[in-house]
Order: sequence, then structure tokens, then C-alpha cells
Amino acid sequence: MTDQTTLDLGPQAGIVARVAAEVPDARLADRTPCPDYTVGDLLGHLTGLAVAFRDAARKDLGPTTDTAPDSAAPSLPADWRQVLPGVLDDLAEAWRDPAAWTGMTRAGGVDLPGQIAGVVAIDELVIHGWDLARATGQEYAPDQPALLASHAFLLAAAEEGDRGGGIFGAVVPTPDDAPLLDRAVGLSGRDPNWTAGTS
Repeated sequence: MTDQTTLDLGPQAGIVARVAAEVPDARLADRTPCPDYTVGDLLGHLTGLAVAFRDAARKDLGPTTDTAPDSAAPSLPADWRQVLPGVLDDLAEAWRDPAAWTGMTRAGGVDLPGQIAGVVAIDELVIHGWDLARATGQEYAPDQPALLASHAFLLAAAEEGDRGGGIFGAVVPTPDDAPLLDRAVGLSGRDPNWTAGTS
């Protein structure tokens, strides 16, 4: 993926923050399209990844960028309603620095080019934003430039894997004329038709 150095994560980060703000406390134990995550786990994961990719953008490498995302169950801070919007803002601001998109960095314990790390951060926000909205019955319309970048990233990853599996699981086929969000969700290993009652 190229020419993403001008892509602003702010609009998509703001969308995720607004979806999170509408999550009632009573829904924190509900299931999500991520089989191993409750709504609370997903919010904890979003908080952690926002910090990790913020630090990756700053090249501030250490515990936040070295820890694999599946090394432990996500922990939801008690004050997550204040913390999550703040770290999402910080994430977006960090990636507004053109230097974030150059050189090498690290996220999830993996060394990778800054440009790729930025696109992974975008994809995380788009797909997990959908996860959260779908799990809590909210409407969801991601930022279009972010969605385009996410879809391109997921499509390339699926093609490199001979379409046998997505980043998060086996690709769920979707029609070629399906909405772009549905196609991205399918490429990520999720069923675009998932509902809270899905087995």
C-alpha cells in the first residue's frame, strides 16, 4: 500500500469514540463478532491498541509496542469512558506527523515499516468499530478513506494467503457487488450479517 502518509486517522478514531460512548454499562458482558471478546474485552482491546499504535507512530518502542495482542485477555480500565477517547485522540495526532509513516517501528511485538503500521492501525479502527457497533445494535458508517485503506489492506493480505484465511480468521465470501464495508468485514474473517443472536 502506498501514498497513505496523508491519511488522517482522526475521523475514524472519532467515529469509534462516538460508538464507544453509546455503549451502556449493561452491555459490557455481551458477545461480539470477535468470538473470544465480550463488549468489555473489545473496549479494552481498543484502548490497548490505541496506545500501542500511538507509541508505534512516535517510535516510542517499549512494553506497549512489544506485547503481542493475544498474550493476555484485554483489560478494561475502570475509567475507560475518559481514557478511550483520549488515547484515540492521541493516536490520531501521532499519525498526523509525516515521520510516523517513515522508517521502521514496532507494534504487537512485530517490527514493520511505519507505513504498514499506520495502515494496520486504520484497519483495526475500521473493523473493531464495526464489531462494537454491531454487538451493541448501533448504526455504523466508517470514514470512507479509512474504509478504502482497510479494504485494500485486507484484500492484499487475503490474496497473499491464497484467500484461505483473513487477518482474524477464514475469509467469509461476500458478493462482488456487496457494500465495501461488508466486503472488508468478510475479508477480516467476520460474517457481515452477524447479529447478537448469531450462534
